[in-house]
Amino acid sequence: MPPPLIFSILCFLSVIIFTSSSTPNTITLPLSHLFTTHPSSHPFHTLKLAVSTSITRAHHLKKHQPNPLKTQIHPKSYGGYSIDLNFGTPPQTFSFILDTGSTLVWLPCSSHYLCSNCNSFHNTPKSFIPKNSSSSKFVGCTNPKCAWLFGTNVQSRCCKQNSAAANCSQTCPAYTVQYGLGSTAGFLLSENLNFPGKILPDFLVGCSIVSVYQPAGIAGFGRGPESLPSQMNLTGFSYCLLSHQFDDSPETSDLVLHTSSSDNKRTNGVSYTPFRKNPSSKNAAFGAYYYLTLRRIIVGEKRVLVPKKLLEPDFDGNGGTIVDSGSTLTFMERPIFDLVAQEFATQVNYTRAREVEKKSGLSPCFVVSGTPSFPELRFEFRGGAKMSLPLTNYFSLVGKSDVACLTIVSDDVAGPGMAVGPAVILGNYQQQNFYVEYDLRNERFGFRSQSCKTRV
Repeated sequence: MPPPLIFSILCFLSVIIFTSSSTPNTITLPLSHLFTTHPSSHPFHTLKLAVSTSITRAHHLKKHQPNPLKTQIHPKSYGGYSIDLNFGTPPQTFSFILDTGSTLVWLPCSSHYLCSNCNSFHNTPKSFIPKNSSSSKFVGCTNPKCAWLFGTNVQSRCCKQNSAAANCSQTCPAYTVQYGLGSTAGFLLSENLNFPGKILPDFLVGCSIVSVYQPAGIAGFGRGPESLPSQMNLTGFSYCLLSHQFDDSPETSDLVLHTSSSDNKRTNGVSYTPFRKNPSSKNAAFGAYYYLTLRRIIVGEKRVLVPKKLLEPDFDGNGGTIVDSGSTLTFMERPIFDLVAQEFATQVNYTRAREVEKKSGLSPCFVVSGTPSFPELRFEFRGGAKMSLPLTNYFSLVGKSDVACLTIVSDDVAGPGMAVGPAVILGNYQQQNFYVEYDLRNERFGFRSQSCKTRV
């Protein structure tokens, strides 16, 4: 990487080999947790980190501005899930956060890679070295893939005004991507993405030189031409997320990449709800999200009376529900959250644990004894699909204490009727032990409850 390019980004920010199985129509990858913590970490610290990162992530997804611009799933202790991908010739293997709320696939890159505030995760990401790969190429300004990030007028930004397009030798501009927590910046490469028995040449991947608070690269699985599903022309993908223990468990589950499927095949036992058409918003970033139509929220047998305008996105993309594997805890806009929390408080007889609420950032929390019992939480979607959550997906014991807290978060940013961006973000904590399917060919989201320790 030429030193001047690295220096320009630094100034701007200032700041395993894996096993996989496959069939002719699928690629299966291992998936694991991504929420690193030190063994001595206090449970309040871990929970508060999950709360703060989930809310910060929600702010990013809700208010994000467009940038100018079968593997295994590993459960990690900082609240996400990672997969391993191989890039380059010969292949170099890296860990990527599985993120359905963003689109770019990027990795730590070059021997000059710098990551600020990465010590929090007790690991130092290794870097991809482009010069060690015979298939690595910079993406040029006139390459159509450059326009995926920077728009069709990108040539006017990186080519001389009077130069013929054919003579423009400039590289695509440096990218900067903001996430809910942290950011990354670098340059675009064209590389080989390697799977056992299958190579995808000229895959667009971000070569990040500088990152802030990013423990690994990110594999964007959202809607967008630069996302992994789009570049691979997938007809869909599915996963099953192991339960969060907020540690780096060696256990893994599978991410299955579907390369073909029958026109309307339904997976056994799976309930489907159609993806909602993305709002025609001024904020193009909302186009990357997977919107669902959440019709009802049920606590026990009581329907929570959520204003319809919050459950359906308007023209500007405010309101509605998205599903996001990159968020840890489900986020609800304050008017929705208060109604849900109040319904739980009304239906249970436990004493509130106010001090734990202050320390953990979660609410409501209750003092429980023996095996806790809470009303069922159920999400009902368009098309009749009903997601009845296991108790462990929405109430969690705090450490080894006798206090259980609701693992859904909100904030005080928006008042009643003032939702900005998606009003509900369905995070990965609430997706634990569900088989989850993104059927891209048929534009639908499917799920069924099951143990993710059982391979499917």
